[in-house]
Amino acid sequence: MDENIIHTPPISVTDLALLKGKGSQVTVDNSFEINEVDLAHEKHPFKAFLFFSRFSGDVDGDEYAFRKCYSRGCTHNLCPHVSQAVMIANRYLQRDYNALEQAGIEIEKKLFTLENMLAKFEEQKDEFVSTLILEDYINIAKGGEDISIDVSVEYLPAVENFANYKEKRMFFAANFNVSHLGKVHICHRCFSCYAMDKEKEEIRTAKELSNRRVAFLYEEFDKAGIKYNKVFFE
Repeated sequence: MDENIIHTPPISVTDLALLKGKGSQVTVDNSFEINEVDLAHEKHPFKAFLFFSRFSGDVDGDEYAFRKCYSRGCTHNLCPHVSQAVMIANRYLQRDYNALEQAGIEIEKKLFTLENMLAKFEEQKDEFVSTLILEDYINIAKGGEDISIDVSVEYLPAVENFANYKEKRMFFAANFNVSHLGKVHICHRCFSCYAMDKEKEEIRTAKELSNRRVAFLYEEFDKAGIKYNKVFFE
């Protein structure tokens, strides 16, 4: 993957950091969206909530906006319960804040909160879902522990429910089945998505962005000595 590609206008946090590194003036603000979606999972559709951060601002005076999915939550074992999903989303969000900060970009470090979430979910604990994220396992592997990961990608068609309308979207997602200390923990990651009624215009960029993000994770796995299978979105 060519790490020097910079999208204009930016479509990722990496783009913002690279543009700043090339001397551009970059401003960033972000707001949160939590949207209910109807996900097709094999033969059993289910409802879930996706946690997005919408980044906006300008680069050398030209405005941009994009959003990134950080986690999904639901009330059964196909994904983390909402309380874990909020914490997982915030872990990934904080990593992006650190990347922006290291690039010299100022941003208010707002986080997802449970306040708006719990009204949509029935409070319950799922003791079988860990809040460890992939980066935690990478660090554990760097410490010398044996970790292997079975990677599978999936294309999740969903109807995203906005306030006044619905939109059919295709999500590029991956399941990372992490084997550590005799147990298997599933980490879900959503890498990108596109509007299904704009498939011709958006699918190529969404797929490229997803594969770049997956490739970066594989590089981290290699550095940590993690055993895994390398798959990409076709």
